[in-house]
Amino acid sequence: MNSLNWLAIALGLAMDAFAVSITVGLAVAPVTPRHVFRLAFHFGLFQFLMPILGWLAGTQLATYVEAYDHWVAFGLLGFVGAKMLWESQNHHEGAERSDPTRGIMLVTLSVATSIDALAVGLSTAFLQVSVWFPAVVIGLVAATLTSVGISFGSKLGRRAGRWAEVLGGCLLLWIGARILLMHLGG
Repeated sequence: MNSLNWLAIALGLAMDAFAVSITVGLAVAPVTPRHVFRLAFHFGLFQFLMPILGWLAGTQLATYVEAYDHWVAFGLLGFVGAKMLWESQNHHEGAERSDPTRGIMLVTLSVATSIDALAVGLSTAFLQVSVWFPAVVIGLVAATLTSVGISFGSKLGRRAGRWAEVLGGCLLLWIGARILLMHLGG
């Protein structure tokens, strides 16, 4: 595979991270450079590590991962989306709102958006291709699109207020459902 093929794969893998980062930008107001860095770093890191883990697993776990990856992504994104919807309805002025760029929420989103990269790593093992260059490209593209997405979501969120959080929660639920339906449908 050439560099353009890996770039196209990386762009495809980063679309979920991009969409989720827009959602995070909608939910966090105001978005600071620290938010952007944390989200982009973690999404990029997980997108970098997952192909390596998949490659290391090789053919041993291929059927297991492919059989359940969509359920894991659906469950994680569904949980975070439902939590955002709940918080949007139960948020009172002055109450502290959870920050999706910190703690377990950040790890959950990072795993959920990078599960497909694990399958790419498995594919590189099957093709007997080195995983290092693809992993770096995938990680860098995910980090870049995440930075763009959270910044874009922030601009939208400042204008939309509480409805941005509702929209963000619904978007995460939709992304999770789309992943599940795509895998179940073929």
